[in-house]
Amino acid sequence: MSSLADPNPANDSRRLASAAAKRKLDDYAPTAFDDEFAADLLSIRMRKDELYSVQHPHPAFAHASSSSSGRVPWPLPHSPLPSARLAFASRLQFFVRMISEGKTLVFQANSSDTVQSVHERIQLITGIPVIEQRLIYRGKQLQCEKSLAECAIQNDAGLHLVGRMRSTGHPQAWQIIDDMISLVCRLCKGETVPYALKTIRTRISEYLSMTPKDDGDPATGHLQIFMSSSAPSALVMLYMSSIRGNKEHAEESIRHFLESCITELPKSLRSRCAPIVLEFCKLLRRIASHDPLYLSCRSSLGSMMEVIKVQWVSEHTESVKRAISIKEIFPFVKELAGKLSKDMEVSLISAASVGSWNDVNDFTMFLRPLRTVMSGYKGFEHPISLPMENEHHDVLLCKEEVESLYSIFVDMLKKMDECLSGMEQRLSAKVSGEIDIAHPAWSRYLTILKELNAISKLYLGSEEKFWTILSMRKRALCMLVVRYAKRNDDHKWLLEHKDIMDFESRRHLVMMMFPEVKEDFEEQHEMLIDRSQLLSESFEYIANAEAESLHGGIFMEFKNEEATGPGVLREWFVLVCQAIFNQQNPLFVACPNDRRRFYPNPASTVEPLHLKYFNFSGRMIGLALMHKVQVGIVLDRVFFLQLGGYSISLEDIRDADPYMYNSCKQILEMDAEFIDSDALGLTFVREVEELGLRRVVELCDGGKGMVVNSKNRNDYVDLLIKHRFVTSISQQVSHFAQGFGDILSDLRLQKFFFQSLELEDIDQMLHGSENDISVEDWKAHTEYNGYKSNDPQIVWFWKIVSEMSPQQKKNILFFWTSVKYLPVEGFRGLASRLYIYKSTEHVSRLPSSHTCFYRLCFPPYPNMTIMQQRLSIIAQEHVGCSFGTW
Repeated sequence: MSSLADPNPANDSRRLASAAAKRKLDDYAPTAFDDEFAADLLSIRMRKDELYSVQHPHPAFAHASSSSSGRVPWPLPHSPLPSARLAFASRLQFFVRMISEGKTLVFQANSSDTVQSVHERIQLITGIPVIEQRLIYRGKQLQCEKSLAECAIQNDAGLHLVGRMRSTGHPQAWQIIDDMISLVCRLCKGETVPYALKTIRTRISEYLSMTPKDDGDPATGHLQIFMSSSAPSALVMLYMSSIRGNKEHAEESIRHFLESCITELPKSLRSRCAPIVLEFCKLLRRIASHDPLYLSCRSSLGSMMEVIKVQWVSEHTESVKRAISIKEIFPFVKELAGKLSKDMEVSLISAASVGSWNDVNDFTMFLRPLRTVMSGYKGFEHPISLPMENEHHDVLLCKEEVESLYSIFVDMLKKMDECLSGMEQRLSAKVSGEIDIAHPAWSRYLTILKELNAISKLYLGSEEKFWTILSMRKRALCMLVVRYAKRNDDHKWLLEHKDIMDFESRRHLVMMMFPEVKEDFEEQHEMLIDRSQLLSESFEYIANAEAESLHGGIFMEFKNEEATGPGVLREWFVLVCQAIFNQQNPLFVACPNDRRRFYPNPASTVEPLHLKYFNFSGRMIGLALMHKVQVGIVLDRVFFLQLGGYSISLEDIRDADPYMYNSCKQILEMDAEFIDSDALGLTFVREVEELGLRRVVELCDGGKGMVVNSKNRNDYVDLLIKHRFVTSISQQVSHFAQGFGDILSDLRLQKFFFQSLELEDIDQMLHGSENDISVEDWKAHTEYNGYKSNDPQIVWFWKIVSEMSPQQKKNILFFWTSVKYLPVEGFRGLASRLYIYKSTEHVSRLPSSHTCFYRLCFPPYPNMTIMQQRLSIIAQEHVGCSFGTW
């Protein structure tokens, strides 16, 4: 019903008499060919309480009877009168004639019943909204608030029912929709209407285009006209028409409405069309759940779920924005869950896909607001314990839906477990190590798993059950992540359970937190670096750049050198990172027990720009990860934990400060009586050395006067560690984290990036493989151009390389590819295979390389001795670290 219509016809007549207009009742009356379906369309629009009263009429009133000349029998709902009134109320029988159809409705009522109650009963029978009815008796319109007796209604009286189009604040919109519905009804009756489809589409476009642009009551009232006029019912009746061409006209018109909601309405108003699209869905679903038009409407409604208001129960107050209830959207969830569950069963025995992407997306879109309402309802205990008892009234109204959703979760989780098990069996059956990606169903599994995980959070014990099953299917889950997880997806639900995944899948997910490196030269950050000023010039280019300019990637070249491209970029990364962490610089300190590991130096303040250099260092490490370059540097545990926002414990400082670790451990393990004797003379202070000077720092207020004893020694150790590894380097860590976050797609992901990884993961991503280079693996990933694998020069080459020291092998590889540290997967982890090219240069020339393309070139040396001499030159450290030309 329109929120702008006065329910009192008399008042409305006086106020809006000049705008009143007649409306044909045959717009609502079912046509002869389609009576049964039309009645269904009208019945599904009844409110629940109205439908109940139709099915259970009060025994005090008889049913309507049929008259001899075309009178139609109808059920007569009514609300019971108090017994005192029943005793004095006289019984009436009267007739209501529908002028447009010539049909007559027979009513029995009490003389004390109101005209309003008759209007409501007519609405239940015919579907004509109350606000569009007028009852005429003896030439006068009956006023709703008056009783039948006050209107002088006699027994066997004849009333005339006429319709009218209400006067509202949108008379032009009413007229447009009224014209459209009239045209639709003519088509349903078999009339030939020239340019019918074009006219309907034009009316829809006109109606939507004139919608008030502000998201307020005027826009709401305007859009409600489409519902109040029963336009969705009329178009669906046209869709069901057996008359040639009508179905196509209706389908095109409804699809045009769905498209026009996007093209004709501002984004802020599109969600206001959701009740209309919901009405289309309800009507079309009665035809067939697989009907293409129904599926389109369902997808359109699903796309609106993100912004539409969803509540436990519908709002019936016309003055507020209409909310969609759980009961209204749950049928779609149940329908889609059933489809996906059945498809999962089929996928176990065939290569069929698990639903279309539309089905999976719609399932997600409808489920999300349902979960939001269930998890955010005040006074509702979470997680839900089933069966539900003594919950809030609104919740109990949806008890069936809440319990049914749990059944859906259990069923789909069981099917998913079977599917993942089938995946693992298929993978195990493969002879080669390559992953079989031919099964189309697998690409849907991750999205379905994500939704099942979200549902599991709603019910007591379900989350543990979900992750227990996934831990048993770890191999399949990791394969899904690596193969199908996409950059724009939300992977937080997986990374929160990082222990379920392996290194490769965790790395895959966190790498998508970085922007995608662009190959377009114009989108890259350009640099021209002088090798002799490597660190200072790199600092100027990176530290002073806008963070956004670094997201597209980097194009760099060294001054006075021809070479450019990925190979030169990899070399630059390695050289700059080595310079940053060089112990001659005051920025970082190497761990005594592992010289590869670094953490910020508390004494870095000797460098005036040290905080800017920490920001620069964070950017460089982020860029190296983004470009997948192993730089041979790893972070100490205390540094890694602080970047993830974790606290530091005694065991975490073992490598960073072995002396403090052992001292603190001894204090904690000492005999209580001995430490209480104050034999150690410890108080809550720490001695700090800065620039050759020693000073005493209190670990807490009044620390100098607090003696360490058996009761407070744990506090002493905690404060000592906190000052040494947190307080003293907090600024350095903060600026490094800021620089690292600048490289991520979203700065807010900085802590979560490190929380999603183990320390060993970041080791492998930054440093690469710890193993000696495997020559056999090297050979297996190398191809030849101009040479054959059995040529003498190739045989000599591999024999010479196999006899080199590990460092010489690294130098050869670096000369060849500018890769100094192999990925943890070995040569398989490189971006490309390697190539050996036969060059046409004289045999006196040294080998050359095209590092961007992983090419090593050398002439056909006449013997192994000459080749060994040439290779030994490029295997020297100073040669391998200073190349850059072809």
